[in-house]
Amino acid sequence: MSWKNKIQALLRLKIKYAASAVVATTVDYGVFFYLSETLNFSVAKAQSIAYPVGVLVNFLLQRRFVFTQTRSLWMTFGLVVLVSTGGLLLSRFLMKGFTDHISFLNEYRIVAKVMTSGIVFFYNFYLKRYVFEGKLL
Repeated sequence: MSWKNKIQALLRLKIKYAASAVVATTVDYGVFFYLSETLNFSVAKAQSIAYPVGVLVNFLLQRRFVFTQTRSLWMTFGLVVLVSTGGLLLSRFLMKGFTDHISFLNEYRIVAKVMTSGIVFFYNFYLKRYVFEGKLL
């Protein structure tokens, strides 16, 4: 396979990955707002339920439409949960670092959020690809 074909295949994979992430994030937000606004759950309790639901939806979509699973179901799921937890911690670390140390990003936090999301997107994509398929590139 030529480099051009490899790059095109990787781009198609990233687009499918991004689409699954959008769906899972929408589910996460939907569950969060339903629990917090309709059922009056506390924000912490709603987030504690919504985030894992989003991770599960993301796993199911990625397993079905994005990656080829090469490990056992439970091993893959466990590793995906670890990668997702790492992504959550990385995003918290980056947001804190960006907003604590760069005054512009503290004032315009949406820019910090977009930067963080971009970095975490690639962290998640490559590590989850490794988890599912055993390859990084």
